[in-house]
Amino acid sequence: MKIAFVGKGGSGKTTLSSLFIRHLAVARIPVIAVDADINQHLGPALGLNEEEAAALPAMGSRLPLIKGYLRGSNPRVASTETMIKTTPPGGGSRLLRIREDNPVYEACARPVQLEDGAAVRLMVTGPFTESDLGVACYHSKVGAVELCLNHLVDGRDEYVVVDMTAGSDSFASGMFTRFDTTFLVAEPTRKGIAVYRQYKEYARDFGVALHVVGNKVQGPDDVAFLRDEVGEDLLVTFGHSDWVRTMEKGHPPRFEALEPANRRALAALYETADASYERRDWGRYTHQMVHFHLKNAESWGNAKTGADLASQVDPAFTLHEDLREGAPAEAGEAVSQPA
Repeated sequence: MKIAFVGKGGSGKTTLSSLFIRHLAVARIPVIAVDADINQHLGPALGLNEEEAAALPAMGSRLPLIKGYLRGSNPRVASTETMIKTTPPGGGSRLLRIREDNPVYEACARPVQLEDGAAVRLMVTGPFTESDLGVACYHSKVGAVELCLNHLVDGRDEYVVVDMTAGSDSFASGMFTRFDTTFLVAEPTRKGIAVYRQYKEYARDFGVALHVVGNKVQGPDDVAFLRDEVGEDLLVTFGHSDWVRTMEKGHPPRFEALEPANRRALAALYETADASYERRDWGRYTHQMVHFHLKNAESWGNAKTGADLASQVDPAFTLHEDLREGAPAEAGEAVSQPA
């Protein structure tokens, strides 16, 4: 299952995504954690010290390797130089599976040990560097995540959890459609609600399963404010947490010491994410992938690569769960093209 945490900067989405990741890991559910925020804080939120977090390999700097592996023997992709962040898989492409070992994970993922043998694989886009300032767009780094998600086949009992960049920046690409469930973390303030309204408006026509997670809630008045503003989209709320405060000081207690109310909220997030499996539509998922690839190709991709990137689309290929078994992608039934 592919899960996104989004929200206004400072809303606590990194903290809540790290709690959800821990909730999965201690239950021995396979999980890959991805930090796709411009501010790279997921590693420390999972217990890494500053030196360990700084040593994590950046996906953005390993993009040629990622492209080379995923391209495989796909005859529609002439070279890695013609692959862009939205290039879809087709016959001959290599796909990623959550439980496997592969060159992409070897280069980009690092295990993070939690407690009692629980562990996650952590991948990070990498922060802005001095050489990026004034000349690079952060979406060029996040593109590595989008390319991996486009080539990922995952099942109900395994998770990728992505801490997205703040605000509505994810709408600069089609990555916001890559998830089974999107949790929008909102404080009980007008600014927090503004991001929700913007996100809901942008995502409305793409079937995005959006749920609001209220954070920094101090009492019934805050809950009532959120309920009045977002209605049934409000799923759960999180209040003050001494566990989180201690964790943020670099001394995380045992996870079982997290406050019961917050543990129940995490359980509700898991139940909601798990239930979204019943609504999976691989045909729509593949169609949306193709839709955004064609838009990017026409907008900038063709000019940048000097190739007709529309030809990368394999009309006889649909990504689907049966491909989890490990064979290279093969052509299947034609992708339906809804209006």
